[in-house]
Amino acid sequence: MRSIVGLWRWRKNPLRRGTDLMEAWVALVAALLLALAAPATGWVSGSRINSSLQHTVRLQREERHRTTVTVTGQPKEHHHNAFDAESAVDHDGGGRVLAAWTAADGTRRTGTLTAPGHRTAAGSTFTIWTDPRGKPVKSPMDGSWARLNAVTAGATTALMAAVLVELLRRLVVWRLVRRRYHLLDRAWAKAGPDWGRTGAGS
Repeated sequence: MRSIVGLWRWRKNPLRRGTDLMEAWVALVAALLLALAAPATGWVSGSRINSSLQHTVRLQREERHRTTVTVTGQPKEHHHNAFDAESAVDHDGGGRVLAAWTAADGTRRTGTLTAPGHRTAAGSTFTIWTDPRGKPVKSPMDGSWARLNAVTAGATTALMAAVLVELLRRLVVWRLVRRRYHLLDRAWAKAGPDWGRTGAGS
């Protein structure tokens, strides 16, 4: 911030060095990027991610159907039928049961599912989500959850952009400081032999 103020103070200051003015301009540009570009980048990123996720939410709500499952008995072999991530039913902590349900097209389906809680007795019912073919799938993505993820992603993007700007500013300032020291060394090497001598350089 002091470097930015220096832009005004150093306009006609005879002690102003070129690197001082350049450092002030770098600080001003970095401040503008942090105040404007970083938030804008986060907003654009979050908006695009939210748009994509909301599109996914709409598709899933159109393609996935909720249906009631009726327990018909217990499986003879107690083994876990693995589903992929999209096919896993959202019921935890229950037991494996034989069940029957009706697909969206009206066809009758049967299979082994995980019943929620203790609804494992024959005749018990619970609900699941199925795809158009009647295969159990996860429930549709929630719209508010999608927005939360988009906001988080946008904030992360803005933060990363701000960190990048600050790192670039520090890199440029470091190079300017090195150049400043190099110029001082050159000036000292030029004036050093005459340092302290009366009338030196006259």
